[in-house]
Amino acid sequence: MIGHRFTQFIPDNSDNGGFENLLKLFMQLIVVTSGDVSETLNWMNELDRKYNLTDGNYGMGDFIEDLKKKNLIDEDENDNSFVITPKSERLIRKQSLEEIFSKLKKSTRGNHSTPYSGHGDELTSERREYYFGDKPDQIDVTNSIKNAQINHGIDDFKLTENDLEIEEFDYKALNSTVLMIDISHSMILYGEDRITPAKRVAMAMSELITSKYPKDTLDVIVFGNDAWKIEVKDIPYLQVGPYHTNTVSGLELARDILRKRKTNNKQIFMITDGKPTCLKVGIKYYKNSFGLDRRIINKTFDQAAQCRKSGVQVTTFMIARDPYLQEFVREFTKINHGRAYYSTLSGLGDFIFEDYIRNRKKRIY
Repeated sequence: MIGHRFTQFIPDNSDNGGFENLLKLFMQLIVVTSGDVSETLNWMNELDRKYNLTDGNYGMGDFIEDLKKKNLIDEDENDNSFVITPKSERLIRKQSLEEIFSKLKKSTRGNHSTPYSGHGDELTSERREYYFGDKPDQIDVTNSIKNAQINHGIDDFKLTENDLEIEEFDYKALNSTVLMIDISHSMILYGEDRITPAKRVAMAMSELITSKYPKDTLDVIVFGNDAWKIEVKDIPYLQVGPYHTNTVSGLELARDILRKRKTNNKQIFMITDGKPTCLKVGIKYYKNSFGLDRRIINKTFDQAAQCRKSGVQVTTFMIARDPYLQEFVREFTKINHGRAYYSTLSGLGDFIFEDYIRNRKKRIY
């Protein structure tokens, strides 16, 4: 008899408190502690005492030894402390990607779909009649010969222009993206950690582009009083500083980076939680944290216009819901012809990945 038999569910606790479960927690905490292995292990010990993460067969000491054996941490000879290894950095990026975009499949030509078709990059199932100007390698030879047999018969076989059938290809757009991360002091104010989700997004995007869109480029910059570029391997160690928010400096650096890229589609993703509060004038800083300073705001709007003129679209991810800040973002977005999202910390990665995959401008020259 065909049917279903229901039995009691018994969860698999074969690795309860084992290395793999502890490693997942370790990789989560190492991002929060900005790569401080000692602090991470102290936190794990506290959590173990409170929640019994380990058992009598496998303890935290065993976990630390396994981390060393698997080359995930290394000992710093200067002060006998532990540091994470490049292998751990790669694992953190991979885990961040899986959290945000877990169903990715690796592709050798990870590209972004556009509305254009013709002699493009990726074959589709669509077919159409031949038009003057179509290239010979677009001809579907099998279907064209079949059409000739139907139209003219076997005895009087000939292949004419009307018999030709063309394979449709979709163009795929290459993209250059600059991810701007606000590291001003407000990113950790009011008891809310906003920098850790931003770091996870940056690591996940770098892993996404490497695995699925290898022809695209991603540059990561941070901005506080000034703006500077960081390497992907440095993202886990990123910390918030006692900085104001110099959005103008960040946009100037992003435009300079994109100016050197040879792709047609260029964009900036800006993650911030507050208003611009700082300008660099010569070697001095002009700062004002009270309200929206007209001098600073106008310079920021000028950068929005310059980005638009350069063909660079700015997508702003605002981790704040103050009405006057949202009004500033709306005006900035209007000037740039860009996009804006008012995101929660938990939804930040989803917003950014959806926007990145949907691909934005979708232009081909």
